[in-house]
Amino acid sequence: MAGITLSHLRHSYMPDPKSRDDYALQEINLDWDDGGAYALLGPSGCGKTTLLNIISGLVTPSEGSVLFDDRDVTRLTPEQRNIAQVFQFPVIYDTMTVYDNLAFPLRNRNIAEPDVDRRVREIAEMLEVTDMLKLRASGLAPDNKQKISMGRGLVREDVNVVMFDEPLTVIDPHLKWKLRSKLKELHQRVRATMIYVTHDQTEALTFADQVVVMQLGEIVQIGTPVELFERPKHTFVGHFIGSPGMNVIPCSIKGDKAHVGELEVPFEGPVSGKLTGKTEIGVRPEFVSLVKKGLPATVRKVSDIGRHIVVENMVGDVRVTAIVEDNPPEVGEAVQLSFDKMQTRLYCDSWLASQPASTAGRKAAS
Repeated sequence: MAGITLSHLRHSYMPDPKSRDDYALQEINLDWDDGGAYALLGPSGCGKTTLLNIISGLVTPSEGSVLFDDRDVTRLTPEQRNIAQVFQFPVIYDTMTVYDNLAFPLRNRNIAEPDVDRRVREIAEMLEVTDMLKLRASGLAPDNKQKISMGRGLVREDVNVVMFDEPLTVIDPHLKWKLRSKLKELHQRVRATMIYVTHDQTEALTFADQVVVMQLGEIVQIGTPVELFERPKHTFVGHFIGSPGMNVIPCSIKGDKAHVGELEVPFEGPVSGKLTGKTEIGVRPEFVSLVKKGLPATVRKVSDIGRHIVVENMVGDVRVTAIVEDNPPEVGEAVQLSFDKMQTRLYCDSWLASQPASTAGRKAAS
């Protein structure tokens, strides 16, 4: 296994890039610990697959370097980097048995047959496919084919990193949760460094200890699932993570107070730095309440999704969503909204500009 360092990495598919817009990946500096579970999360076209291919050696970056345990592997091939990769579509040999598919990466490296048998049976047990070992792969269901593809990536004990590129995209939705849980279990058992690329927040947040959120070739936040949900550092993260996503409401700043229209909206704590751009309030629907006196709004839509009720409101031409447990208002009804101050963030030009009062207090005291 290996720790991974990306140093001053940038990439353009153009031969002579001139401007920032010519780069598919903006400058990236990143350290991942040996044995960790990581996810690259973002919408299609954000650069996550390009970054994965640079780490694997399928693409050579325009600038910067890739290090495995402080060894520069930037110009090395995937084979020289000793990585395993699992792709969106299962990569298995239909004419082989499940056993032979799992054994293939080991036999290809001239591993002794007793060691091949031991490792194949260990992985088969982890994947719960021991009873399929004698079956030909052509007859397997899609989810079991992807299990075997995952097993081929995990069967080698000497790999530096195992990489997953949208591995559950072609799996039926009702089977995805089984494979997500199985993959998390496998990581906990084999403790290999794993990188999982996906556009699906549920997959990323379920699997990874640390999630890298990307937009337009740039990393906008790295954090645990809890950190990404509770303190999005960029409004894109707030939008992209959570269902429904974070409310983002334009506001004006008067002194050190935020105002939506004429109403003052308290937020978590002091502002870090000078505000010189577009300012917005960010608050998740879980922390929006319907009250007797607050921000005037009109109910646009009410959706009962079982666990709770989602109420979409319009404040002028801005949609503000609230989650309520019962007694929802009627569509078209005039309501008043209130935000939990400690869960209300201030953003400037889409980046987090406020800090918790307790943090600011500690900094002042020190």
